[in-house]
Amino acid sequence: MVPNANARHFLLKAKQRDLIAAAGGIERAALVCSYSKSVVGRWYNPDSPEIMELPAIFSLEEETGRNDMSEAIASARGRRFADVEVTAANGSVMAAHAEAVVRMGELMTEGALAFADGELTPAESARIDRALVKVENQIADYRRILAGAKASGGLKVVGE
Repeated sequence: MVPNANARHFLLKAKQRDLIAAAGGIERAALVCSYSKSVVGRWYNPDSPEIMELPAIFSLEEETGRNDMSEAIASARGRRFADVEVTAANGSVMAAHAEAVVRMGELMTEGALAFADGELTPAESARIDRALVKVENQIADYRRILAGAKASGGLKVVGE
């Protein structure tokens, strides 16, 4: 048995009951998230082991403007939410692209320097790993910005 598994389960059940109530009850929540009333009723029932599926969580949280379940899931994993505004502007997309290219160039440079003598030392391995972390972080930022562009219906990169 995983330690605190029951505590996490009960927290999630309580939060999904709060979310269903905030959406207007079982029948209204069923309409919002496109699940049957019996399924939503099992989610609402504290004695039922069923937990909401992600599409339902997203639908109900968007409908209510609350993040009860997402915050509870993050908390159960030892994480917390931070308010981040996702916006996409032409300049930020292009800057993110350029920064990703720069980070990839740094990774290629570290690799070329490390492999030039046919040996890979622990220090060289550490420098390559640091460059990889920078690439990963930049790609994550780039993907977040692109998701914002997609959500806003796209961007015009070239002027008229």
